[in-house]
Amino acid sequence: MRDLDLTTLRLFAAVCDTRNITRTAEQHAIVGSAISKRLAALEHAVGTPLLLRRRHGVEPTAAGETLLEHARTLLANADSMARDMAAYASGVRGQVRILATVSVLAESLADDVAAFLQIPAHRDIQISMEERISPEVAHGIKTGAASLGICWDAADLSGLQTRPYRSDHLAIVVHPSHALAGHARLAFAQALAYEHVSLPVNSAVQVMLQRAAAVLGQPLVHRVIVSNFEAALRVVRANLAISVVPAEVAQPYAETHGLRVIPLTDSWAQRQFTICFRDEATLSPPARLLLGHLENQATPPRAA
Repeated sequence: MRDLDLTTLRLFAAVCDTRNITRTAEQHAIVGSAISKRLAALEHAVGTPLLLRRRHGVEPTAAGETLLEHARTLLANADSMARDMAAYASGVRGQVRILATVSVLAESLADDVAAFLQIPAHRDIQISMEERISPEVAHGIKTGAASLGICWDAADLSGLQTRPYRSDHLAIVVHPSHALAGHARLAFAQALAYEHVSLPVNSAVQVMLQRAAAVLGQPLVHRVIVSNFEAALRVVRANLAISVVPAEVAQPYAETHGLRVIPLTDSWAQRQFTICFRDEATLSPPARLLLGHLENQATPPRAA
């Protein structure tokens, strides 16, 4: 199969979206016959019909649907490449993409990245960050979706290179009137008698809590499920449930709203985060600079 040009693929994707060649021609300021010619050449190149011509438009065949999926990926990559090159052309010397878990983003990463960008030599570097759960962070780095990933070191990081990052400590957060509020420290087992506000079931914290409850032979009772730590703390503030949250995230909110943050004594409550990447030798110079900066922020797990 000959190389497929991006313009034809872009027009093919647009026709699949509109289901109409004439409408696509109007949107792209090109005559319909030119689009039809490109589509015919595309079908000839792949050796199979891609579109079914209907009375009032077109629709992709099974082969067309498959090509459309690949075309969207290619076009997205091409657009990303164009943005990166445009950044260089406008004087920005590099861009680094990071995938990170909600805990990392909520605790320290934003501040660490801000400190990196405040260094005069780094002012022409752009950094983008995207939230993912730990398995998706590892998968994204393996598939090249980003240069650097930061997640809990218990994730499957096989095939990736790693460097240590920061650590945190999980704690029970309760309303000051709650029965557990008087404790200085708690074992997770002591919290299972009460209703919890929880994160989604596939989040790293929630998976760990479900496992711990299963080992203890007790159910983890969810009263509310929310999407982020701030929402969980709001539910605790309303005294509707208790929650397991990193102490580093909960403490500032608790100080403002009078909540109690009680560290867990369980060994798994101390978590170490890691920076992962495919190969340091292939990282761009800006990514290597950021890697070194983040590695310098690494902290060991705190003693129980």
